[in-house]
Amino acid sequence: MLEEKNDNLSVQSNETDGNLEIESQEVIQREILQIDEAQTEPVAEVEIETIKDFKDVIDYQTIDAITAIENENAAENEDESLKERHEIPMLDYESLTMEELISELEKLSGIEKIMSVKDHIEEIKNSFLAKYYLFIEDKKEELNNENSESKDNFYYDFPLKSKFDQLYSSYRDKKNVHFKNLQNNLKNNLEIRLAIVEELKDLINPQENIKDTLKHFNELRERWKNAGPIPKDKYNHVWNNYHFHVENFYDYLHLDREARDLDFKYNLEQKLKIISRVEELIGEVDISKAFRELQDLHKIWKEDIGPVSREHREEIWNRFSELTKLMHDKRELLSEEQRSKEKENLEYKKDIISQIEVLAKEKVHSHSQWQSQINKVENLRAAFLKTGKVPAEVNVSIWNEFKTAVRNFNSFKNSFYKEIKKEQQENLIKKMELVKRAKELQLSEDFAATTPLMKKIQEEWKLIGHVPRKYSDSIWSEFKDACNHYFEVLKAQKNESNSEEIESFEKKKAYLEKLREFELIGEHKADLEAIKLHIENWKSLGKVPYTRRHIEGKFNKILDALFEKLSLSKKETEMARFSNRVGNLSESNDTRKIENEKIFIMRKIDEVQNEIFQLENNIQFFTNTKNAKKENSIVLEVRKNIEIQKETLEVWKEKLKQIRSINVES
Repeated sequence: MLEEKNDNLSVQSNETDGNLEIESQEVIQREILQIDEAQTEPVAEVEIETIKDFKDVIDYQTIDAITAIENENAAENEDESLKERHEIPMLDYESLTMEELISELEKLSGIEKIMSVKDHIEEIKNSFLAKYYLFIEDKKEELNNENSESKDNFYYDFPLKSKFDQLYSSYRDKKNVHFKNLQNNLKNNLEIRLAIVEELKDLINPQENIKDTLKHFNELRERWKNAGPIPKDKYNHVWNNYHFHVENFYDYLHLDREARDLDFKYNLEQKLKIISRVEELIGEVDISKAFRELQDLHKIWKEDIGPVSREHREEIWNRFSELTKLMHDKRELLSEEQRSKEKENLEYKKDIISQIEVLAKEKVHSHSQWQSQINKVENLRAAFLKTGKVPAEVNVSIWNEFKTAVRNFNSFKNSFYKEIKKEQQENLIKKMELVKRAKELQLSEDFAATTPLMKKIQEEWKLIGHVPRKYSDSIWSEFKDACNHYFEVLKAQKNESNSEEIESFEKKKAYLEKLREFELIGEHKADLEAIKLHIENWKSLGKVPYTRRHIEGKFNKILDALFEKLSLSKKETEMARFSNRVGNLSESNDTRKIENEKIFIMRKIDEVQNEIFQLENNIQFFTNTKNAKKENSIVLEVRKNIEIQKETLEVWKEKLKQIRSINVES
């Protein structure tokens, strides 16, 4: 034995255990001589790929499975930190919020073996930036909505973006340092390994002592083991050439059969152990974990264990390859399930986009309806962002479709709110005019004339809609201050006159007791003049506090009783009472009550006129009949009713005339 069992690589001529199959020793020697003469590297000339040599006994799906493993091993050999990426879970970063993505980035960027998290960090970057640019578009739109005439460059201070830039920059710096060191090491290690291959070629020297040659050979193998990683695109190439020259050296030495058979036996045992372990891995629940171990077993099979005897070579390699294909198929099935889930996510995201596109065309005509539409889009957008990954080949396009749909909705919404802004600007002008009028009236001391105007201004204010938000508080404050100032002065004035009203109440209270003792003398004219004098005296006593207006009702009851005792016609009585009521309305200066009274009288006039018209139609019906030579009692009753209604109509018209004259005077 030259070294430890797992390091022995002795073979017979043209035996390669699936690594190399050489047609004849003469061909090999001729190629070596040609390479030596040309003084070129042997790599491209002598490499015969493992899988290609077995193309007749292994189907192409198996070739694909083994190729995938060899490529992965080549990458991990170049940078051993890549192995550890499998131990770090790859989350569904698209479904995380920007805050959660920052937290993950902070955690991963602190890992020392930075390349083990490269794929994770790139996924985080893509997800974060997609969400960030969408967020910035929203903020930009908000600014345009608030001030569409702004020409300034948009800038939004977003602390999370600053933190992301800081963390990603730190990761990138660490990655660049790692790459720089790695590239230097890979280059140096490649030169060392190529030099070892060259030295192996030179060992075939009949003039050298065999013991010295073996010693040199073992030193070269030890140096090879410790040479370190090389570029992944050179990995299989250089390894196959190294094995070729090692096997060629064994053939040159013509090792004794017993030593060779012991090597073959040991190597067979080791490879059977690997096969046994792969059989166990086939039943492993965690397929990803099992596949990663399979990668390691392939590396051990190739790099650490030498060849087996020719009689077992094809059989054992086929068993290993078939098991590899089974594991690869299970992994592909898992990948297919993941792809199926990604397709489901894609369909779900397409449906969300379709719903947003519908909302971008659905016309609504009020702020509340638009708020409902906006909430719907926000919910759809949140659902889109939380939905998991889609197939990589459509990821960019689906994001663009989503952003376009949201942008179209926002444009549609903005066209509505531009009209609202125009209307709000018009409302602002109207309210500014009311503020101006209120400020002009706030110092007025003509309370009788100004109070109705101030109340009217307040009513007009209520009817005007919203103004731009930035002016809303200030203009309301100006208007409220002007109104409050006026009504506070009015209240103070009322408080000053309140003592006079209380005095008037006391006088009227005393006069009311005196009036209760008044008796008519029986002469119509004198009694009527006396009642009118009482009315004038009552009015001269002035206004009473609003809360004590009940005394007016008591006075009116006494008057009604006096009018009943007078021998007046119904019309005269009614008009006398009404004159007293009109006087009270005139004193109150309550334009609303006067207007209501006027409307009531006009309505009564219409009712009486309609009644007269109906009665006159009825009388025509009876007088136009053949038997109407003599009016019967019904006709006479109708005529009498018509006369009564006409008298009533005259009373109401007289009342309207009086109320109108009072309105004109006021």
